[in-house]
Amino acid sequence: MKVVVEGVQVRIDDTVIIDRADLVAEPGCVTGVIGPNGSGKSTLLRCLYRALKPSAGTVYIGQKDVWRAGARQAGLRTAVVAQDHDLDNDYSVREVVAMGRLPHKRLLDRETRADRVIADEALARVRMSWAADRVFATLSGGERQRVLVARALTQQAPVLLLDEPTNHLDIGAQLELLDLVRDLGLTTVAALHDLDHATTYCDRLVLVHGGRVVVSGPPADVLVPERVAEVFGVESAVVPHPLTGRPHFVTASRTRVPRPSTG
Repeated sequence: MKVVVEGVQVRIDDTVIIDRADLVAEPGCVTGVIGPNGSGKSTLLRCLYRALKPSAGTVYIGQKDVWRAGARQAGLRTAVVAQDHDLDNDYSVREVVAMGRLPHKRLLDRETRADRVIADEALARVRMSWAADRVFATLSGGERQRVLVARALTQQAPVLLLDEPTNHLDIGAQLELLDLVRDLGLTTVAALHDLDHATTYCDRLVLVHGGRVVVSGPPADVLVPERVAEVFGVESAVVPHPLTGRPHFVTASRTRVPRPSTG
């Protein structure tokens, strides 16, 4: 299912946080939203999953304007793994994952055998079946992220939205989670901090700076050295990864890069 953002603006008091942003995420592709801290990438993503209503502009999931649809309808179309959650209590992993079925339920509907099968399959897909009866809050950061992805899968929504999904994870857990997301085959929009992850795992990138979309396109077209230097203040290059051969984004401080001799 296609995601289209047209002319979205977010204004808080007298400050424009997002200014006339456009974004397109094609079906089945991973689209990364990148930018420096405070650029507005998480704010833009929140407009997609109805956490923050834009001051102007439109967000379409498929043919539907998400802000004209109800919360339940939105939950059938978009699943979200946000930075923050309020699950640090005594919920079991199985209970957390089962919450993903709520958009499919009406008031007073009970869990069915089909719901349990879907939740169990989602846990198996993220390799967390072993923790089904564990208390969610006792898991490591990487394990919790996997469970939250399982909850999103349990929604069976065609669009997955991820806000900084690798925050606070060690490098092994980061790569495992991104491999998992890449293999899902869903229309995915992810706000990402790590530009190498964005290069490796995304089909397209949307670069946000100062609340504006600077450019969008394939990673190699977006992360050109001149633009990276201007926006992030570092020297950069995209080179073949020595282990995988895939494009690998590398950076260096501008003060540490030797300058060509003029003599």
